[in-house]
Amino acid sequence: MTTLGIIGAGNIGSQVARAAVAHGYDVVIANSRGPETLDDLVAELGPKAKAATAADAAAAADVAVVTVPLKAYQDIPVEPLAGKIVLDTNNYYWERDGRIDELEKGEATVSGLLQQHLPTSKVAKAFNHIMAADITTDVAPAGAPGRRALATSSDSDEAVEFVTRLYDEFGFDTVNVGPLSESWRVERDRPAYVVRQTKDELVSNLAIAPRTI
Repeated sequence: MTTLGIIGAGNIGSQVARAAVAHGYDVVIANSRGPETLDDLVAELGPKAKAATAADAAAAADVAVVTVPLKAYQDIPVEPLAGKIVLDTNNYYWERDGRIDELEKGEATVSGLLQQHLPTSKVAKAFNHIMAADITTDVAPAGAPGRRALATSSDSDEAVEFVTRLYDEFGFDTVNVGPLSESWRVERDRPAYVVRQTKDELVSNLAIAPRTI
């Protein structure tokens, strides 16, 4: 079974961990405060989960999930993630992260910055435009009417295929936005951001997303 190394144990990271364990994945989860601060979460998650440092979570991962504040993305360990699929849940909140000129000018995307930091990894956007609680509650089996859809974006077909499979297992349809250069379409303040949408609705909203706000 695939091991997910989850770097960041906040709202999104914890919910992804819960969903992953529920679907049979092994989870190694880290935060910035140390593994000992995750005892309660690991106890809740059960025997398929353990806490670690970020470096150890990255090393243990078959696939990693990076879910830290954007201002900390350059602290993500590079070498242990070489060649691996890395799911990026991040969004740019200038109030928290400080102004990032490339993003302000529309010259870069959030996940594109992580890809630059992890040049040999296969970064894919995932779980960035859904409220954390909905990851384990607003789910439905494949083919169910009104099933919620989530977007992904990557320069790697392999990464898109993994996210599509993971979304489906968790209970979501998938819309592929295209390469990371297009991932701005599901970033903060776009029409697709944290709004419940079916696949057709998400496709429509992606098409009308403004490039600058």
